[in-house]
This record gives sequence, structure tokens and C-alpha cells, in this order.
Amino acid sequence: MGVTGTALAVDAGNSKTDVAVLTAEGEVLATARGGGFRPPAVGLERALDALAEPVERALAEAGLTTVSHVSACLANADLPVEEAELAAALGTRAWSPSVTVRNDTFAVLRAGVAEPRGVAVVCGAGINCVGMRPDGRTARFPALGRLSGDWGGGWGLAEEALWHAARAEDGRGGPTELSRTLPAHFGLDSMYALIEALHRGHLPSARRYELTPVLFETAARGDAVARSLVERLAEEVAVLATVALTRLDLLGEPTPVVLGGSVLTAGHTLLDDAVRDHLNSRAPQAGPRPIRAAPILGAALLALDHLEAPPQAGERARAHWESDRA
Repeated sequence: MGVTGTALAVDAGNSKTDVAVLTAEGEVLATARGGGFRPPAVGLERALDALAEPVERALAEAGLTTVSHVSACLANADLPVEEAELAAALGTRAWSPSVTVRNDTFAVLRAGVAEPRGVAVVCGAGINCVGMRPDGRTARFPALGRLSGDWGGGWGLAEEALWHAARAEDGRGGPTELSRTLPAHFGLDSMYALIEALHRGHLPSARRYELTPVLFETAARGDAVARSLVERLAEEVAVLATVALTRLDLLGEPTPVVLGGSVLTAGHTLLDDAVRDHLNSRAPQAGPRPIRAAPILGAALLALDHLEAPPQAGERARAHWESDRA
């Protein structure tokens, strides 16, 4: 007798939410997209209301009002206690009697592996790492920035680049081309002008994130300071992956290390080579692989794992999203 049931998969980041309704056989019945999931900014109830809009659209398209299981991978679910609180809150929405909530980094990991086994390091605006084994064991970090010992991420890299460039221009630090390339990105002629523009709000603070690609371009042209930041990020990626592999007793086994997020999938050759070198040194059995699949696939595969669906169900779901991206 085959496995039965339906699932709702949710991948909700800060900027957008993807949802899908699928059967236990891996058939995708409906998909929808909505805005970001940001409880810290708007409050939990408003965030859930925003999440409900694409969920209910997808359920209606699939001809359903409830499903057997909800698998939600959510931004801002950084700690296990937050996952439990969010699962309880989602349970009040009556979409399913069964709800699992995970940090959205788990969706990236599951989308990049053939089975729930491996490690993922994600570097976008921030940086995070998770790992899992088929027996349910996981490895994770709080990923709350400097408070929890993190270094890196696009935002952190931009801040580091600004710090070095400011000190280079006023004489407190050594020379670096960043003191020229960072302000030039905004059409300014000095770091002083850039600092003033950011401080006085003439440039929105969020635009600092644009400086991360400038850092990589400057590093690729040979600037020593910029290259040192890229090298430090590569080492941090390898350290995160190695610690997660060690916690899961996978350090000595061939294990995929999925690399996700806008920074690690941008094709920065200097960074890619350095990550590979550091992983080869610290975790020679690790197999780094940049992810190409959409994270919603990971949430869907986690739902199928929960339903104990056969491998061919996951293959069918994967084929759906791979054909969408073709």
C-alpha cells in the first residue's frame, strides 16, 4: 500500500515567501508567492497574516482547505525555542494538525542533497550553517550576528570594507584601493564624502549591502586588504562546516557541503577557490557544492520526509522545480 496524504511546504525569507501544496507522491498541486516573513519588524500576528495570503491562495488552487502536514522553513526562526513558538502559532491557523518549523537554512540544505544528510553554509546578508542526518540529528548555530560569535555575511563584509577604507584614507590604517572603489560606486570622490552621506541619510543605510560585490571586484584586482577579507570569509565558511560535520560524526565520511546564499553562489572565483582549499585542509571528505535549486524544494522534500514518502516522490518534486528553472 502506497503512502498517502498531502503537504503544505513553506519557504519564508525576509524578502519573499514561496509556498507549495503537494501530494505524498511528490505531485505539485499548486504554488504561490507572497511577501517577506518578518515577525521582529511587524509582530507575529501581522507576519502570520501576510504568510496566510499565499498559503490560502495555493490551498484554494489545489482545491483543499487542509493538508496532512505543514513543513515551514522560516527566516527569524533562529533558536529551537523560536521554532517551537512558531509551530504553535501556525497550528492555530488550522491548515493542518501536524506542523514542523525549521530555520530557513534547513530548506537550502535539503534542496541541495539527495537525502537528509549533509551540511549547508549560507552566506547572503548574514551567515549561517546547519547540518542533518537521516536519524533526525541536527547541528546548528544561533546565527544572531556578533552576539553569537558570527563573522561574515554580505552585510558584515560591507562593514569591514568600510572600516578599512576609512582608516586607509585618514592615515590610521594601511593603504587599500577600497578607499577609492567604495565611494566611487556611489559616484563620490572620497571616503569622507561616503561616510557623510551614510551618516546623514543621503544614502540609505541599506545600500551598504551594494558594497559587497565591490569588495570582491577590488580583491580580484589584487588589493591585499580586500583579499584578506575574502580569505577570512572562506576560512569562516570552512570552520562552520567542519564544526557541523564534527558534531554529526560525519567529518571522516564523504559528505556534501551545500553552499547557498547570494555571496556563495555569485561565482566569485577567488572566494570559491579559497573555500575549496580551506575545506580540503580541514574536512578532506567534504564535497562542496553550490546550490542551484530553489529553497522551496527543500521545504517540500522535508515534508515528504515527514510523510515517509518513497524516494521517487522526492525525485518527482525535484523534477518539477528543476523544469521551472530550465
